[in-house]
Amino acid sequence: MRRAVAITGLGAVTPLGLDFASSMAALLAGQSGVRAAPAPILAAAPTAIAASVPEGFAARIAPAEAGYDRVTLLGLAAAREAVANAGLAPDDAQRERIGVFTGIGMGGLLTLETTMRDVEAKKAQRGPNGPILVHPFTVPRMMPNALCAWLAIELGLHGPTQSYSVACASSAVALGEAMRCIAHGYADAIVVIGAEALLSPGSYAAWQALRVLATPDAEDPARSHKAFDLKRSGFVLGEGSAALVLEAEDFARRRGARMHARLAGYGNSTDAQHITKPSRPGQAAAMRDALRDAGLPADAVGYVNAHGTATPLGDLVESQAIHDAFGAHASHLAVSATKSMHGHLIGAGGALEFAISVHALASGSIPPTANLSEQDPGCALDVVPGSARHGQQLDAVMSNSFAFGGSNVSLIATRADA
Repeated sequence: MRRAVAITGLGAVTPLGLDFASSMAALLAGQSGVRAAPAPILAAAPTAIAASVPEGFAARIAPAEAGYDRVTLLGLAAAREAVANAGLAPDDAQRERIGVFTGIGMGGLLTLETTMRDVEAKKAQRGPNGPILVHPFTVPRMMPNALCAWLAIELGLHGPTQSYSVACASSAVALGEAMRCIAHGYADAIVVIGAEALLSPGSYAAWQALRVLATPDAEDPARSHKAFDLKRSGFVLGEGSAALVLEAEDFARRRGARMHARLAGYGNSTDAQHITKPSRPGQAAAMRDALRDAGLPADAVGYVNAHGTATPLGDLVESQAIHDAFGAHASHLAVSATKSMHGHLIGAGGALEFAISVHALASGSIPPTANLSEQDPGCALDVVPGSARHGQQLDAVMSNSFAFGGSNVSLIATRADA
């Protein structure tokens, strides 16, 4: 029998704050985490903007961890907060059935980029035949499963560990597969982490070359991500992390854990159409599959956290796909694009946006779509423009994550007391 899966812990480090509570407070206030890009990017692109984590994060890094790649540091911080929020302190027997799943789009990219730059500099100094030495921990620093490994070591967890790299859907896939793992009895609890740290000159140049990054707003760069707006031009590249503790509901109840919500539905589809262009049928299929998996009718969902990348085609296709999946109920849905404030966190986006959706479900406060001046008529949805809505009665919420390569993931959370 399929076990119900509870969400007992939430944590985050985002461009809006160094923990989940401060990030949510800023989000509901409509604040923006978009600012001038880090200095190494500005040296090559003086007008570049990004959604970077506040500078105060550096003070939280322990000396023993200073050599870790930034993606691992961000992920560990969110995971520790989520574990503490869940009150998860397993004994030796329980650790055998608790695991770690991560979603990361590009792994330790900052380590890789720094290493290649150092190699080229040493070649120039020593000549083509001279020895080139790099740090002996270079590979462990940049391997995509480093975050999984370090957290498992820290907490002594012996359950399954998995690392998923599915571009912008990475951590949404990690959440869905962790749900399945628990639901079918392979683990009792899993710490799921989404993390990404791509704010480097090489990465920024690569995203810029794809022509998907937003043109900085002339009056206020913080307003550059304009999801669903007629003048949208793309997304703002961000960094950060989010973590959720998932547990079998019976396991959570035995230890007296507080449950924020249930992870009830997971839909995963593939377009098989184009490497970067979104597919309306593919996205609608993921949403329908999530509803089917949760055993819910379309009208049970009251809020959707949209993928909302603010690309000209992306927002249009997602809006159409929501209408296809929800039918007449689409006009009654609240749909917001929180990337307009925290930027696009790539592999971390799915986990963060699902955690935001869980908070909306539990609190009744729906975050807004910021920076909306003139809504595109083709995006005919209630996109919660301008300010948050409080006091909302929600029974189920959905979060969408759609990725290059044609991967589409939709997740549904339902009330813990339902």
